[in-house]
Amino acid sequence: MPEYTLAAVVSVVLVMVLELAWLRTGMFRRPAFWITAVIVFGFQIPVDGWLTKLSAPIVLYAESHASGIRAPWDIPVEDFAFGFSLMTLTLLLWDRLGSRERDQDHGRARGRASTAPPPPASAGRAPGRER
Repeated sequence: MPEYTLAAVVSVVLVMVLELAWLRTGMFRRPAFWITAVIVFGFQIPVDGWLTKLSAPIVLYAESHASGIRAPWDIPVEDFAFGFSLMTLTLLLWDRLGSRERDQDHGRARGRASTAPPPPASAGRAPGRER
């Protein structure tokens, strides 16, 4: 298997294993994830297509390092695999780190509430009416 193709496949497998075996965020079950993927690929296709078009390429690929399979506008299919991996890894880490930060914030808020000193006994009395 060519190097670029192998790296693309490995990147997808690693990100999938990371989610399904370790992070377990449930990302793949969320419609928002798949909508995000459509948006990302919607922008990737015209940009990547323009960069890799065979009629006037800006980015060249050594054909011996890739599968040679190209889909819309001469985009190497490996680019979609890398795009999926990068997008998914970013969202997984964002989700995981954000949930950890939220958990810590909630823990601090609970900690402050439980360790705060009680209000003084005169807090509810009107000024000047102390006994």
